[in-house]
Amino acid sequence: MGNLVWKLLAAGAAIAASVVARKVTDGTWKFVSGGDSPANPEDPDIDVKEAIAFAVLSGAVVGLSRMLANRQATKLYQKSTGHLPKALADAKAAEQ
Repeated sequence: MGNLVWKLLAAGAAIAASVVARKVTDGTWKFVSGGDSPANPEDPDIDVKEAIAFAVLSGAVVGLSRMLANRQATKLYQKSTGHLPKALADAKAAEQ
């Protein structure tokens, strides 16, 4: 049962992180560039410098959002169950 709860919690955290990341990326892009974020950075009509800058920004924001969401999900799981999820506990034990 614990493994299923962890998978659901982690999936929910990933979905929430992607929603937050998109909003932060769009807001930051609008603040910095003054325009809307590129709908499709792979479009050849988008300037390559703009596409690269957007890719770097969105990659950093997505990575940071997912890490923070997973940390919060882990804390919530650990607080409610009294232990880390099995996959994280196994990884922690392997490090030691």
